[in-house]
Amino acid sequence: MEKLEMLYEGKAKRVYKTDNDKQYIVDYKDDATAFNGAKKGTIVGKGVVNNKMSAAMFALLEEEGIPTHQIKLLSDRESLVKAVKILPLEVIIRNVSAGSLAKRLGIEEGVPMKKTVLEFSYKNDALGDPMVNDYHIAAMEYATVDQLETVKKYALKVNEILKKFFIERNIKLIDFKLEFGLYDGQVILADEISPDTCRLWDAETNKKLDKDRFRRDMGGVEEVYQEVLSRISK
Repeated sequence: MEKLEMLYEGKAKRVYKTDNDKQYIVDYKDDATAFNGAKKGTIVGKGVVNNKMSAAMFALLEEEGIPTHQIKLLSDRESLVKAVKILPLEVIIRNVSAGSLAKRLGIEEGVPMKKTVLEFSYKNDALGDPMVNDYHIAAMEYATVDQLETVKKYALKVNEILKKFFIERNIKLIDFKLEFGLYDGQVILADEISPDTCRLWDAETNKKLDKDRFRRDMGGVEEVYQEVLSRISK
């Protein structure tokens, strides 16, 4: 397996072709952005944490019947993944009010949702990743009805698996973002699961253990990323 030219560079990762057209190499960066790229910085060691944590989370989910793009870890920063065609949707799962939901609906942060909230955003930085619903998704052909139903089913199952996993490590899963794609015509989970894409709070103190520390200039960003990796590795 040979690493070839770079296909894509995003805010947090670079994706490379390989000599197998069904496999890519993902290289996780230390670059950090927030507010659709308006805030930029570096979180030292973030790429290593996100690569290792994502690999561990995908392995857990595969064991529970969720198909993912992960094939194997190649190094501290690189993973071999399936060559997925990403659906242009961000899937946000919310268990507790925080971030944009709290702001948008005028709710205090930290209020448990009476029912799990599932939201969709159209992946487009220039438009600010606008929220869309099932009707928009069907009308704009971002996904078929069947694909969207599969995404919803998988997203809710992922939530149940990860909530249980994290609370056993004294972490509350507040909300998180998933991305899905198509591989051989099937919907599978892709992208990453990390402190970049999840809101994680200490279950006893509500200390933020995620990218909000960078977004809100709270300090201790590198330390909490390493703490999360340490907790999930036990």
